[in-house]
Amino acid sequence: MLEHGGRLGRAVREYGIPREAWLDLSTGVSPHVWPVPPIPPAAWHRLPEDDDALSESARAYYGVRHVLPVAGSQAAIAALPRLRGRSRVAVVEPGYAEHAHAWRQAGHDVTTLPMDGLLARADEFDVVVLIRPNNPTGDGADIASLLALQAGREPVGAATAAPTERAWLIVDEAFIDTRPEQSLAPYVREGIVVLRSVGKFFGLAGARAGFVVAWPGLLDALAEALGPWTLTGPTRHVVAQALSDRAWHASARAWLCEASSRLANLLTRHGLSPAGGCEFFHYCVHAEARALQHALATQAILVRHFDNPQALRFGLPGDDEAFARLDRALAAVLA
Repeated sequence: MLEHGGRLGRAVREYGIPREAWLDLSTGVSPHVWPVPPIPPAAWHRLPEDDDALSESARAYYGVRHVLPVAGSQAAIAALPRLRGRSRVAVVEPGYAEHAHAWRQAGHDVTTLPMDGLLARADEFDVVVLIRPNNPTGDGADIASLLALQAGREPVGAATAAPTERAWLIVDEAFIDTRPEQSLAPYVREGIVVLRSVGKFFGLAGARAGFVVAWPGLLDALAEALGPWTLTGPTRHVVAQALSDRAWHASARAWLCEASSRLANLLTRHGLSPAGGCEFFHYCVHAEARALQHALATQAILVRHFDNPQALRFGLPGDDEAFARLDRALAAVLA
């Protein structure tokens, strides 16, 4: 199992500090959570049905025609490599490590590259995997560049090729909900796969829900590989409503933008000017990142550490008290 943020239970055991005392800033999950209403008893009693309101809500929210609900984008990340024969795969680095791990586990030849290098060498690979905005650096190519990149990798006759014979461009957009106009999802065509997550923007990480936007042939193959009932009935009910709550979407985007700017300013005041990030987190390169992570943890503040380069990722504090607490802790550990 790879290292991820959100390992609060481990921090509780390691530092001997009660769970309720911690401020967990180690994930990119929004602390501004969509308010889950009561769930109808039938959602618990009956097997999930895929002709409910979920797919329609997702098509409207993402602005697409073809979408497949999955048990978090992680389910698709693990399954997609099994739908191809051995391929040359390029994955952005640093980035969400599960992408490269899944392709290696499935027996593919994987090369990890920084964003600029990957974009420059994309035509050398059968599969290119990008994240936009990237986790943890926050960078990413624009739509026009991605469409041009994929067009340059498609051989003559690609439109009639089997899903496993085409060049694939996989784009993980788990953190793009605050910038819907920048999503590649509405531009998906054969050869392009977009992964979307419910956990980050809606703060519903525990629901384990996500979506894959792709062409019908690949979605059919992926659905067959994943099998029936990939999402529970309660999850389908909740997510369908969350995707349709346009008033909440607008308020959440405004809150996230304001909180992100506030966090960047706070970090900069303490000499930790972000080297990257997005509305959900900020990424700070620092030679003593590991020591800073430990020092903050002794004050029950959990942040995510990265190697190569040494860096920390700070998620958003959820309220004024949490911002003030982080401010005091940074002043103490950086004194």
